[in-house]
Amino acid sequence: MKKREKGFRADLISIALPVTLQSLLQSSFGMVDQIMIGQLGSESIAGIGLGGKFTSIYAVVLGAVAAAAGIMAAQYVGAKDERGMGRSFYLNLLVGLSLAGGFLAVCGFFPEAVMSLYTQDEAMRAQAVVYLRIYAISFPFTAMSTIMAVFLRCVGKAAVPLAASFFSVLLNTGLNYLLIFGRGGFPAMGVKGAAIASVIAQTVAFGVTAVYFCRDAVFRSYGRGEQVQAALRLTGEERKQYLGILMPILICEFLWSLGENMYAVIYGHLGTEPCAAMTMTGPVQGLMIGLLSGVSQATGIMIGRHLGKGDYGKAYRDSRKLMVCGFVGSVALSFLLLWLGRYYVLLYNVGAQVQSMAYLVLVAFAIISPVKVQNMILGGGIIRSGGMTRYVMWIDMIGTWVFGVPLGFLTAFAWKLPIHQVYFILSLEEVIRFLISVAVFRKKSWMRRL
Repeated sequence: MKKREKGFRADLISIALPVTLQSLLQSSFGMVDQIMIGQLGSESIAGIGLGGKFTSIYAVVLGAVAAAAGIMAAQYVGAKDERGMGRSFYLNLLVGLSLAGGFLAVCGFFPEAVMSLYTQDEAMRAQAVVYLRIYAISFPFTAMSTIMAVFLRCVGKAAVPLAASFFSVLLNTGLNYLLIFGRGGFPAMGVKGAAIASVIAQTVAFGVTAVYFCRDAVFRSYGRGEQVQAALRLTGEERKQYLGILMPILICEFLWSLGENMYAVIYGHLGTEPCAAMTMTGPVQGLMIGLLSGVSQATGIMIGRHLGKGDYGKAYRDSRKLMVCGFVGSVALSFLLLWLGRYYVLLYNVGAQVQSMAYLVLVAFAIISPVKVQNMILGGGIIRSGGMTRYVMWIDMIGTWVFGVPLGFLTAFAWKLPIHQVYFILSLEEVIRFLISVAVFRKKSWMRRL
């Protein structure tokens, strides 16, 4: 028993710790970036927030492809199927690059039309358009580095994406300081400078990841050309299996992201100050979720490996342990946020009313955060690990579109509640998703081998 517990802890730490550190780095430096932008005033904060909301659709859709890749890779590692690993890598890479090209075209040619859906405030929209058009250049680099990172984690090389992330966020922060404020001989470019810094940082992250990835012995053990051709020539059964995994995740994540963007539309139409307050809380929310995202990603890999070996009993037992780890960690972080949140909002160059709005949103987030983390572990890790992604699709669709979006419009425009109450009430959709997810988990129908 002790040996088994040590093995569980060792697996959790080896996978979760690098992912957590990577997320922590990105979120903490993102917080620094947000504070820098915060010195430019409410309009710049709100503009980048709205532009970032649309780019999050791309990030979420790409994340769906990465999730499908992770499910396949984890099970192929468990089954020691190198040929399957190679084919799934190139297949998911091609899909990711196709998505990047589509989103890049939309952001490059139609940014004004996209941002007009979020707000009618011309000053806010102008800032968002500038940010969106430049930031979209990073999409292809993000696609390649994301898919590579998934496979490196699944073969025990999680430190590589961590190193790439470290160099990326460090560079991004330094460039933000130089380009936003015009230091070191550079002109002060404001929002445009922030976007340029992000593009350069994402390109560097891709470069670091690609250099190691291409040199890694695991991925040199078979011919690349052969694997690319094999990925493009799937049999009918293989294509059906792949689409059966990918499409529910893709639909689920797209509709969830679309729902999140509907929330952004609600905030955007409430005015510049409420929208700025919500944007100010983004880095903190990302930091808290990032601290426990390692557990979620470790869950998918660990449970997927067990299922790949056919060890269903261990998969179920470890799933329960991982849920407990996530709950304890999220409750501790929520108490920490309640204590430090009031000091965080004082870092922004905005009015007292906006600071007060932002802190109350943080309080609402602290209350709902433990449930949100359980949904990450259950839906994002455990239930998906067996390839039964359609379960998660329906759970998220019900939570977001049956409960979250209608409650958002009702509280904002019919009841005209303040921003923190709107946010808290629409976030109760997390509770609905959790209750359904627990029922699915207990039935064990998600446990299967590819």
